[in-house]
Amino acid sequence: MADFMKIMQQAQQMQGKLQQMQDELGTKTVSAASGGGMVTVTADGKGQIRSVRIDPSVVSPSDVEMLEDLVLAAVSEAQKKAGELAQEEMKKLTGGLPFPFKLP
Repeated sequence: MADFMKIMQQAQQMQGKLQQMQDELGTKTVSAASGGGMVTVTADGKGQIRSVRIDPSVVSPSDVEMLEDLVLAAVSEAQKKAGELAQEEMKKLTGGLPFPFKLP
């Protein structure tokens, strides 16, 4: 029975560490740019978009598709970087062992 209690304590500790890591990810930021820096997107470590900066010179009513593509590329890259940041933080927590599921 003592082994079971020890496992439960370890599980609770891990849950607390996971929550702490999630909180920390919310305070960290990553940025990505497209179009040579014409569009820059900043996201937190959880992948939530926090800001979008668009250089006025790229705004052209005759070429909205290009602007849409630049925004999409920057958002996608920012979210990818956020996922990589979360994976790195998870590796620190698990001692380098792969975690079996993605974090939200």
